[in-house]
Amino acid sequence: MPSLHTLTGAIYLTQIFGSAFLAILFLQSGADKITNHRGNLEWLKGHFAKSQLAGVVPVLVAAITILEVAAGALSAIGCIVLIVSRETTLAFYGAVISAVAILALFFGQRMAKDYAGAAVLVPYFLLALVAIYLLALR
Repeated sequence: MPSLHTLTGAIYLTQIFGSAFLAILFLQSGADKITNHRGNLEWLKGHFAKSQLAGVVPVLVAAITILEVAAGALSAIGCIVLIVSRETTLAFYGAVISAVAILALFFGQRMAKDYAGAAVLVPYFLLALVAIYLLALR
């Protein structure tokens, strides 16, 4: 293994930390939507009550839950594979699915006219984009 105090080492560490962050973010969020499904669904029905998405909230909750669990699982497994073998493919796709999930959340927040909530997602989206870029480096 090359020294971590090099550009190559810094990229490697950033790949690991970015993947770990996305894994924690989306596994926790997905797990919360599964374990507290009723509470999340009721809150989101109220959140989207005055938007064009009001009638499809249950379908959207199911879709975002699947996206979040997939993003978290791929990022977590990818992080472990990255540490063990320096292979970035799974972590890369975890970051890609993470970006898709964040875009879906951003779309929902904008549709609900929750502009502050949408703005909070921007740093997460930027992290996902940086992770995609860095995980594409070999």
